[in-house]
Amino acid sequence: MNPSSPAVPAPAPGTDRYPALDFANSLLTLPSGPHDLLAVPEQATAWLVEHRLAPPDGRVHQVCTDRLRGLRAAVRALLAARVDGGPPTAEALAAVNAALTAAPSAPLLHWDAERGPHRTLPHPADRIADRAMALLAADTADLLTGPDADRLARCGGAPCSRFFVRTHAARHWCSTRCGDRVRAARAYARKRAAAPN
Repeated sequence: MNPSSPAVPAPAPGTDRYPALDFANSLLTLPSGPHDLLAVPEQATAWLVEHRLAPPDGRVHQVCTDRLRGLRAAVRALLAARVDGGPPTAEALAAVNAALTAAPSAPLLHWDAERGPHRTLPHPADRIADRAMALLAADTADLLTGPDADRLARCGGAPCSRFFVRTHAARHWCSTRCGDRVRAARAYARKRAAAPN
């Protein structure tokens, strides 16, 4: 990690079972401000490799990084809609469904004037991103339609924006760190309110 990078909190509950949850949480809102774990191709590649969604020697380029961030926005919108109890946007649903079908398992049929009809696989860099996005989209669908969907929550520790799967009904925070920050802020507010003017 870059020494100037903020400390990233421990993974939120549920990310061990749902890589899509960790994917959604790769855009963090920390007390120091926003922090994107997929900001540049090198970070996106490292994230995919760490989550076993790309081979160790794999590499994604800027266009694939942008596509990953677009899918992440759609996944976050779907998780937020589920937590808030409202309908998701058509755009978010379309983005996840497009990712589900974007990774071909067979060479596709193409035609050009020089070669005529022929079959080829997409460019290897696109395959890495497409495969990763298809797996993350499938995992998102599994989370939203599976038994843990009702336990999906958003961290109640402002400014945190992470999602997690509740381990018990009373859990309001994605981490001890967020819970401690909220409790400290409440204690400070009580102390200040009780202090004579």
